[in-house]
Amino acid sequence: MTERSEDDVQTVIDRDPAVKSRTEAALFSQGLHALRFHRMAHRHYEKKRFKTARALNYLARVFTGADIHPGAKIGNGFFIDHATGVVIGETAEIGDNVSVYQGVTLGGVSTEKKKRHPTIGNNVVIGAGATILGPITVGDNVRVGAGSVVVKSVPPNSTVVGIPAKIVKRVGTTTIDLHHDELPDPVVNAFVDMCHSISEMEYRLEMIEGKLGIDAPKRISPTKSGKEPSEMSCPAEENH
Repeated sequence: MTERSEDDVQTVIDRDPAVKSRTEAALFSQGLHALRFHRMAHRHYEKKRFKTARALNYLARVFTGADIHPGAKIGNGFFIDHATGVVIGETAEIGDNVSVYQGVTLGGVSTEKKKRHPTIGNNVVIGAGATILGPITVGDNVRVGAGSVVVKSVPPNSTVVGIPAKIVKRVGTTTIDLHHDELPDPVVNAFVDMCHSISEMEYRLEMIEGKLGIDAPKRISPTKSGKEPSEMSCPAEENH
């Protein structure tokens, strides 16, 4: 095997804990096979042998479940886990050390013959079922949460989650972090903050009513529980 092929096998071993040996990785990794088919197809595509390129692309989809257009540009250290349902469009560009999981789509939003698919930076992890649409850029060291739909460019060193995806800033790293499930939920976090704000307003209102001698309805409050507003919890926080 060539040096690049050896590197591809090592990438599978490094990132797929289910693989027990180099032989198993080389023979039975659908993602590795999809990548090899793509590289052969891409070479023909660059030489304008479009029918041959598309034939290889078709065979790859049948045998691996991944549909990677021959025109897509993919860097070194690319890893596809399971491969099933992965779709990568013609004008997509992928950097080095990128990992994608099953069901990922790098799709277009236009029928015009121009750049219409995403550009993915280095050290990016795209979680299972995530969709990235249009000629947007996903920066280096970005994590895309499982099931997210990304329709706007993402700056480097960020995490995006949700539909449509929202950005959560975090400290960047050059290491490959495959935990695409352990992600913050900005919607729940905002709801928790709102619960705390309401508790604090109720607490202050009771204090004002007490000073004015106003008889307020009897209810559970931070003062009766012996907790300050900042110590009160809300259902969303407990479930989260």
